[in-house]
Amino acid sequence: MEEYLVKDGKRLRLGYTTGSCAAAAAKAAAWMLLTGRRKESIRLQTPKGIELNLKVLDIQMLADEARCAIQKDSGDDPDVTRGTLIFAAVRKSATPGVTIDGGEGVGRVTKPGLDQPVGEVAINSVPRKMIEENVREVCMLVGYDGGIDVTISAPEGEALAKKTFNPRLGIEGGISILGTTGIVEPMSEQALLDTIHVELRQRRENGADYILLAPGNYGADYIRDFIGLDPKTAVLTSNFIGDSLEFCKEFGFHGALLIGHIGKFVKLAGGMWNTHSKFGDCRMEIIASHSAALGLRAERTEEILHCATCDDALRILDEEGLKDAFLVRLGQRIGTMLGYKSGELQSGAILFSKEYGFLCETEGAEELLEQIREG
Repeated sequence: MEEYLVKDGKRLRLGYTTGSCAAAAAKAAAWMLLTGRRKESIRLQTPKGIELNLKVLDIQMLADEARCAIQKDSGDDPDVTRGTLIFAAVRKSATPGVTIDGGEGVGRVTKPGLDQPVGEVAINSVPRKMIEENVREVCMLVGYDGGIDVTISAPEGEALAKKTFNPRLGIEGGISILGTTGIVEPMSEQALLDTIHVELRQRRENGADYILLAPGNYGADYIRDFIGLDPKTAVLTSNFIGDSLEFCKEFGFHGALLIGHIGKFVKLAGGMWNTHSKFGDCRMEIIASHSAALGLRAERTEEILHCATCDDALRILDEEGLKDAFLVRLGQRIGTMLGYKSGELQSGAILFSKEYGFLCETEGAEELLEQIREG
């Protein structure tokens, strides 16, 4: 596929989703079954409006079935399913319409809250629609008005799924057939947001009223080592703190507790709800301004502005006897900003650093933690 986008000054090649692979394979297999002629390539119109021309692989034509594969191309995105083969096997059926099922290497849903109900094969709604529409298109072209059974499989899927979020989300036995646009955009932030959204929805539908949020591994380690909870209790939000809180409100959670390293969470005191450095780095400015308000001397405030890490800045405050007062003030400010952002959602935060351990918390954080423990 030779479609590109420019991101942060880099020209990156687009790819196509497992959903596009499944739909294209089903379309090609349907054509071969109904016409008896081989199909070496297949055109597919994606929901994004980009037309794909894909090579058809591993063709098998039997009397009552046609089977073929499309190879997944993730473009410049580091996707674990890159290069895997997505197969479709197509048969005529006495049941009207297009019936879609999953075979080897395609997962099954075992927990509620996902795109498909419990017990269904993990082929999401948009890929299902793409498969059905493309098979129907072939049926109309050749004048066939009977039923069609489509089975999607991915022989490497069970092994690949162990490298994805599927086991955690409750999808067992293989990968999911995914995609809302049919196209993979390299290093897509939307894919990560979609994962957070799905996991929060699932937790809520499983009865959770209060939720623990952590940006990543540091937070997960702290939850295990110092809070005493299983790290899997937390939903990992990466840098998307604000979006995650919005999702919590969307799903009707009663409360959310954030646990994270000061290097990320100090930014919340400045109203930065995406903590990625590309959106700015105000860590030292926030620490310096609050320290100056507490009476820190100008020359030492200047030193903080040149610190590389928050722990370096805390050492200066410790030397000046202001660390504890600063941390109380920081917790209060983060609590205020969370209140503005969260609305009716109860929210709180606990901050730590690798050097100092626990640093501070917002008002009500302990109560939220207790609710999570009881839940």
